Amino acid sequence: MKRIAAALFGLAVPLGTVQAEAAPGTRTSAHDFSFQMPHGNPLTLKEFEGKAVLVVNTATECGFSGQLSGLQQLQETYGDKGLVVLGVPSNDFGGQEPRDDGEIAKFCEARYGATFPMTAKTSVKGRNAHPFYQWAAEMLGPAARPYWNFHKYLIGPDGSIVAWFATPTSPTSNRITSEIETVLGSLTDS
Repeated sequence: MKRIAAALFGLAVPLGTVQAEAAPGTRTSAHDFSFQMPHGNPLTLKEFEGKAVLVVNTATECGFSGQLSGLQQLQETYGDKGLVVLGVPSNDFGGQEPRDDGEIAKFCEARYGATFPMTAKTSVKGRNAHPFYQWAAEMLGPAARPYWNFHKYLIGPDGSIVAWFATPTSPTSNRITSEIETVLGSLTDS
């Protein structure tokens, strides 16, 4: 019940390093996944090995869409230090992403100044959820699944899930920035 409350009320859940105890050949790292980009090219998370990645399911017509500005602020503040913000547009919650793939990034930049990478529209919940989201739910349990737009996963340089943050958690909140700074600090310590 506490995990569900955390999901609904925006509590951050730092996890340390989460690794799967899985049979050979199964996916054990975020680096094992790829997303489609708006024009069909794949984006493999392996490309971000050695960096921190904040994966966020977005929707331009959501009441939380103002978080796109905060996500851009994170990218600008921490990008040179090793953070990548990755937007994953989704229409899974209330049909709040009506735009076509080619229009989403343009709209986000024009309205919110968001220039961080945005994948093609992707399902993040249920049976049709992208394999990354299925894996994250399997690793972390049901409370860590996206229950609305702007759910956030912080991926460490090794591909582990370091923490997750529910929708109401502002991208620029101390909860998120302190986790990012901890992960980025580990990059400079090694």
